[in-house]
Amino acid sequence: MNAAAEEKDKETSTSAKLLEFMINARKVFITGEIDQKLARETVQQLHALDYLSHEPIQVFISSPGGHVESGDMIFDAIRFIESPVLTIGSGWVASAGALIFVAAKKENRYSLPNTRFLLHQPSGGFSGQSSDIAIYSKEILRMRERLNQIFAEATGQPIERIRQDTDRDFWLSASEAVDYGLVSKVVSSARELH
Repeated sequence: MNAAAEEKDKETSTSAKLLEFMINARKVFITGEIDQKLARETVQQLHALDYLSHEPIQVFISSPGGHVESGDMIFDAIRFIESPVLTIGSGWVASAGALIFVAAKKENRYSLPNTRFLLHQPSGGFSGQSSDIAIYSKEILRMRERLNQIFAEATGQPIERIRQDTDRDFWLSASEAVDYGLVSKVVSSARELH
């Protein structure tokens, strides 16, 4: 076996051990841009953990956001499974990452002290025939209103305030996110999670 093959076997073995640890610890990590691949892997992990037992699952989120529909897929899975899910924000929780974060019940939403949150309206680029652009524009407006409604329900803020706040990038520190209703509690250690 050559050195490259040995290194690949070593990496595979380390990944398998890490995956086994995460399964036993009932932890899922959503890091980086949210796309179809990340959504599929996350949803599979959530369903597998839920199948193994209905003990709580901890989902750590550090993401700049990404594809809204991929975020929707994870959001719906968190709400669909029977296991209670605790979301823990770390680093930054932005856009579609914030959508996933609020899938957990309010009392199960935590933040590490230095986390920043970003809420804003969906955006996207589209080109083509004017009739297609009009259809796309209408769909973006519908998506924006749906997301505003989700955040209003999740935070307890009036829909009018959510609409106003998300009209532009709306940044919150961890403590501001608690005051806003996005986060239940800022924690500094795992012992503080229930």
